[in-house]
Amino acid sequence: MRPTPHKALAASALAVAALAAALLPTTPAAAAPPTAPLAAACTPAQVVTNGGFESGTSPWSQSSTSVITNRTGQTAHGGTSLAWLNGVGSTHTDTLSQSVTIPAGCGTATLTFWLHIDTAETTSSTAYDKLTAKIGTTTLATYSNLNKNTGYVQKAFDVSAFAGQTVSVAFTGTEDSSLQTSFVIDDVALDTSGDTTPPADSTRTPAAPSYTVSLSSNTSGTVWTGHESATFTNASSTALSEVYLRLWDNYHGTCSATPITVTNVTGGTAGALSVGCTALQVALPTPLTQGQTATIGFDLGITVPSGADRFGYDGAFSFIGNALPVLAVKDAAGWHLDPYTNNGESFYSLAADFQVTLDHPSTLLVPATGASVDTPGSSGRTVTTATAAKVRDFAWAAGPFTKISGTSTAGTPINIYSVSGISSANAQSMLTTAKTAVDAHASRFGAYPYGELDAVIDNNFWFGGMEYPGFVLDLVSTTALTHEIGHQWWYGIVGDDEYNNPWLDEAFTDYATDLALDKTGTNCWNSVSWSSTTEKITNSMAYWDAHSSRYSTVVYGYGKCALHDLRRVLGDTVMAKLLKDYATSHWYGVSTTSEFKAAAQAATTTDLTSFWTQHRIDG
Repeated sequence: MRPTPHKALAASALAVAALAAALLPTTPAAAAPPTAPLAAACTPAQVVTNGGFESGTSPWSQSSTSVITNRTGQTAHGGTSLAWLNGVGSTHTDTLSQSVTIPAGCGTATLTFWLHIDTAETTSSTAYDKLTAKIGTTTLATYSNLNKNTGYVQKAFDVSAFAGQTVSVAFTGTEDSSLQTSFVIDDVALDTSGDTTPPADSTRTPAAPSYTVSLSSNTSGTVWTGHESATFTNASSTALSEVYLRLWDNYHGTCSATPITVTNVTGGTAGALSVGCTALQVALPTPLTQGQTATIGFDLGITVPSGADRFGYDGAFSFIGNALPVLAVKDAAGWHLDPYTNNGESFYSLAADFQVTLDHPSTLLVPATGASVDTPGSSGRTVTTATAAKVRDFAWAAGPFTKISGTSTAGTPINIYSVSGISSANAQSMLTTAKTAVDAHASRFGAYPYGELDAVIDNNFWFGGMEYPGFVLDLVSTTALTHEIGHQWWYGIVGDDEYNNPWLDEAFTDYATDLALDKTGTNCWNSVSWSSTTEKITNSMAYWDAHSSRYSTVVYGYGKCALHDLRRVLGDTVMAKLLKDYATSHWYGVSTTSEFKAAAQAATTTDLTSFWTQHRIDG
């Protein structure tokens, strides 16, 4: 997503030299798996010291002497002492952390703690006060006043990926200006055991999703109703007893009036909505073992709210992004149920196939993800059938757009859909930009695989631009449209966990945008000025939502400058090959910071340790 205009629609002009790179084949070759290092023997241990807080405060670090306490007002889970974060009833932050070393070679490492939340907040939809649990720089979970409970609940997280490392176990509680929320923690433990076998749930699952959707709209294209089914396979050796559907656009409404409704679930039993009503648990009738496939189905309703947004309508034009429920991802960190962020993206999903049928009035054009075919429907209506393979999401728009089309030099069909008020000259300019951009990115990172590319242009968008596979929303802006098309590779083809690792798509895309626009990036790192010791390029959206004024500057600006600096360390040819090879090896997969750092290090004999430290790239 491009930053909002008031957050600098075009990040400060940081120039860069264009890289020469050859066109990748349409289907990149699979990368050979790395050779696994010899694993150290596991020494089972419980590595948190004084996890019950019964031995004073050492070795915990706390923001104030009142965090670890035995004062009245809260009851310990065990013993007499506990950690009491917040509960002040005014703007306040409490922190609690301890550095631990997780033994190498252990197949299992599990962090557990008992959590009690009580609150004076009365809302059932807004997370005013929050607690974040982290290990190292990885956010394990975020809780809020919405998670209040009458007693303690044990939380457990697989942290096996951190074996052999010294990391911080940290809790941060934030409270807004009124109505207290107390986050009470007790009996923290991190147990390790087992041999060198990787944890069973380190595999990303449910895998190979396939979605079939049939929807019909009202006369204006603002209300859609119908049915969706999702077929998936459990790729993990750990049985899957549940799945979660992400109903992202419920952020734009309330829990009492959700824009996205899921009813009449088949193939499982629907639980309660959670995470601000953006997550729906579906319990499976029997646990799904490794390699087994299941299908869930449900009736779906979508009501588009007013507003020129990635989910909203602007006059006669509706923009419908993130409206289709998609399966959440479970991996070594557990289920990824991060909250929606309007500052950037929270979306983390695996490459999937979509077959979507959209029945709508013939007066509306319906650009969408994938390749579309229109057929006559009932009187005065058209059925648009869109098919998309290996995409992470599906989006569409509906309205009386003005459409122009063309084909890039390399053969990609481009469609520009303009709302009223966009001049024909501007629409033509955006078509030229799109044709140039898609070929420029393809020449560096791999051939564009999604068939046609649709761009919907509306100068009323507050956010600048937004990317979906084969479908983007944008202002009339050469830089912004080149950026959003760059996301077809960095997020679409090479996926990432956008909530916890936003730099992996935004910084890489802004770097690609500079290359496509022939910017050189000379001395751009000289303008870097960190606002605090905790500010890092690799921080999660949880951090950037709390420091929103710095998000664009650091993630987009400093992030792409770091990649320019890496190019200068490696050399143009090596950097070009690194990114091309990295895209190939992660084609339709998921990128992580540690994987990119390892690939960069493998491309050079120069030790990059100090480079990552200087540029604050952790992971």
